[in-house]
Amino acid sequence: MQYFLVKSEPFKYSWEKFNEDGRTFWDGVRNYQARNNLQAMKEGDLVLFYHSNEGKNVVGVAKVVKEFYQDPTTDDNRWVVVDLAPVESLKNPVSLETIKADERLKDISLVRQGRLSVMTLKKEEFDRILELGA
Repeated sequence: MQYFLVKSEPFKYSWEKFNEDGRTFWDGVRNYQARNNLQAMKEGDLVLFYHSNEGKNVVGVAKVVKEFYQDPTTDDNRWVVVDLAPVESLKNPVSLETIKADERLKDISLVRQGRLSVMTLKKEEFDRILELGA
């Protein structure tokens, strides 16, 4: 199993809306590194959902329910989407400040590459964020 983090501005697509929908395709990625991370996702992989810009919190866990395919919002075949479904909300959202202050999380892409919208996580980083959100 692999672990990832995806970012969404809550006014564009919030965790609450994602839960209402029950499933969505993750679109709008126009960065090659983020696209490559989408292409690496396999069905069943777990994904942290991060509210960016406002809130700046990891708020929930999702899972990959369909592997990458052509992004239906563009005719450009370089861009792909995956389907995600919500799994659970974190009891306590984990703030960016908390993540930055945690020695075990100092090397994650959320800290090192703040603009990257889809990133990989090591299992221990994923588990640590869940621990902080319990």
